[in-house]
Amino acid sequence: MPRLTKLSVALLFAGAASIQSGAQAAADTAATDRPLPVRQAEIDAIVKEISPQRIQGYVNKLVSFGTRHTMSDTTSDTRGIGAARRWIKSEMERCGAGRLEVRFDSHLHPVDNRISRPTEIVNVVATLPGSQAASKDRLYVVSGHYDSRVTDVMNYTDDAPGANDDASGTAAVIEMACVMARHKFDATLVFMTVAAEEQGLYGAGHFAREAKANKLNIAGMLNNDIIGSSHDEKGRQDNSRVRLFAEGVPPLKEAPSPELRTLLVTGGENDSITRQLARHVKETGERYVPNFKVDIIYRRDRYLRGGDHSPFLDAGYAAVRFTEPNEDFRHQHQDLRSENGVKIGDLPEFVDPDYVAQVARVNAASLASLALAPAAPQEVKVKTAALDNGTDLAWKANAEPDIAGYRIVWRETTAPLWQGSRYVGNVTTARVDMSKDNVLYGVQAVDKDGNVSPATYPLPAR
Repeated sequence: MPRLTKLSVALLFAGAASIQSGAQAAADTAATDRPLPVRQAEIDAIVKEISPQRIQGYVNKLVSFGTRHTMSDTTSDTRGIGAARRWIKSEMERCGAGRLEVRFDSHLHPVDNRISRPTEIVNVVATLPGSQAASKDRLYVVSGHYDSRVTDVMNYTDDAPGANDDASGTAAVIEMACVMARHKFDATLVFMTVAAEEQGLYGAGHFAREAKANKLNIAGMLNNDIIGSSHDEKGRQDNSRVRLFAEGVPPLKEAPSPELRTLLVTGGENDSITRQLARHVKETGERYVPNFKVDIIYRRDRYLRGGDHSPFLDAGYAAVRFTEPNEDFRHQHQDLRSENGVKIGDLPEFVDPDYVAQVARVNAASLASLALAPAAPQEVKVKTAALDNGTDLAWKANAEPDIAGYRIVWRETTAPLWQGSRYVGNVTTARVDMSKDNVLYGVQAVDKDGNVSPATYPLPAR
């Protein structure tokens, strides 16, 4: 017998799956023979509007403030972090033209090992409210950090251009805010540039803690940090991919929650809400940005390092980080100097605006897809009352008024991405004639325009 490839196995699954969920499901399936998710012209338009030239201008403007160190000058109009944040706010107010709600989100941080005096930490937050009543309280956050540093993290006087780390991410967020403000989405988008990342993730940490305390429904967070260079330290270029860091099982400081324990017991350690978000971002980004690959990295962040998505993960939200494929460490966290004729420092000449624009397009396509789609289904269960070789799934009906139905997806237990799918119509139960012992399942919500939510991993119902 010839060896089955993953593709042939996926096709075998798709052909073998038999789903019974009533006459309504059959009718809906017959009416939905088009591939799901449906490609959206509005998302194509957003992707095309992202401008490398504007991104380069934003990077240059941020660098022009000399230093954006968290403890740098806040009174000057031309130098320091105060001038930078006021410019970011005014730029998003200008391009948002009343559609973006732009504000400062600030708190006073006490002295610690990276803050030598009490310091006001200020995030710039631009919100594009959702237009659908059932979805507007569902939030998607995208961020970059606008503070910068040199070799000594406490040095707040020397020039710290921070062109790649992280004017690149900040410029991408500003560009997305300006472009996407001209469009409407069911859910709410939050474009955020944060401070004090270099001092200890303080700006993002404050926002995430406040969000959790206020029970905000943040359904996904995308962090952009060091997305500016397509070259490695040897000058080799790779402008065709970006890394997407996505945590599976979180590090445990105490006994796991019942939900996490069940996830592990059922073999779902690769099906956390963050991994589901990452799958959705990869699928969407690669659909709308041709010849550009999103590489999901199964880690919270780079080895023993961290970023502004980490506080959101700690608060229980799904959060991922974008970073260029090969970092050149001569151009981050460095004093400006030359060594043996080689320039050292995070200067704008080492930023590739065309590459930043590609990463921004992946972000924008993903955010638009998420905010146009329904929420991921809730209370998804595998019924386990009977022992058989089929799988009975059930879930709670979504509240959105434009729900068309639901889609069941599956993959081999060793596969990273979904391999098979079946639209089952506007029902809340379905049976699949494949054993839950052998594959992993998810359930997605589909609206009448063909927008598809991220998948929800089912937990057992006894």
